[in-house]
Amino acid sequence: MVEVEGLQDVVAADSSICYIDGDRGILSYRGIDIHELADRSTFEEVCFLLWQGRLPRADELARTRAEIGRERSIPAETLELLGRLAAKSIPMDALRTAVSALSATDPDATDMSPEANRRKAVRLTGQIATIVAAFHRMRQGRAPVPPDPGRGHAEDFLRMLNGETAKSAAVKALDVALILHADHELNASTFAARVTAATLSDIHSAITSAIGTLKGPLHGGANEAVLKMLQEIGTLDRVDADLHERLARKEKIMGFGHRVYTTEDPRATHLRAMSEEVARASSDTSLYDMSRRIENIIQDEKKLNANVDFYSASVYAMLGIPGDLFTPIFAVSRISGWTAHVLEQYAHNRLIRPRADYTGPRYPQPYVPIETR
Repeated sequence: MVEVEGLQDVVAADSSICYIDGDRGILSYRGIDIHELADRSTFEEVCFLLWQGRLPRADELARTRAEIGRERSIPAETLELLGRLAAKSIPMDALRTAVSALSATDPDATDMSPEANRRKAVRLTGQIATIVAAFHRMRQGRAPVPPDPGRGHAEDFLRMLNGETAKSAAVKALDVALILHADHELNASTFAARVTAATLSDIHSAITSAIGTLKGPLHGGANEAVLKMLQEIGTLDRVDADLHERLARKEKIMGFGHRVYTTEDPRATHLRAMSEEVARASSDTSLYDMSRRIENIIQDEKKLNANVDFYSASVYAMLGIPGDLFTPIFAVSRISGWTAHVLEQYAHNRLIRPRADYTGPRYPQPYVPIETR
């Protein structure tokens, strides 16, 4: 067998959902360039595109928006569980546990028909946003804010999180961020979801697998690490000295480089502009200014480009979102892609069962009786 560490460049599935050209910096959903979607679309429209394979008509978009809004409601049992978890759990653990528990109250739990799984995909997309917002408020000792089905997904999430209607600029920034994070082909969490779905396990199990995979700092946790670095540096005048000390220690600078892109991550292009826009609107450009200086140093000295995690950190922080919610918000977006891949796996299923190159002792080895070992 050919040795390939981390399955890099190994094609593990046929998929019509997401196209990436890492050499040219291209990312598209169903063939539509991410730049067009970020400039002209909405998260709900992207959800329909990922699930159905095409852009919706006006009536279909309105229906999808209404369905997601209606499904943001979560059962009383889930709220009770979140209340118990709020005292000790970190947000990603609470999200993973709550999503797993949702299977017990889902009206389509035992129905594996395509129609039921599509309903569960919509339901989970709505519910994950409410879970993240409700958990955050509960751990602060505040009551959860019930969802408002008449609002858009990004707007209602910020309202449920902060208890007040967000400014339109903040809603737009989050909506674009949700679009940019919605899917990224066979990343680790999506692959985990497809492996689980390929056993014909239920969609809640597949998404629980994805959330557990996203939790890792080499996947969804990178933008939280970027914010931690920015907070440790503190001010623009300390960037150069601090960053060169980190580089001298051979410390990994999170938010740079990508396993797929050899040029700039196209998502970073939008997030950089969003970071600057949000910073100027708030009259506090410190996080953006530090980020720009760090980016310039890493490009000059390491020849690495910023990825999606680097500028998403400053965008989320300037929206008033705490660092340990960055990865859960990644899930608020990526649930659309995860569910699209699960639905695709169910439709064209084959059990995913790769092989491993054996590197142990040469066969055959003798069995040594215990009394002579």
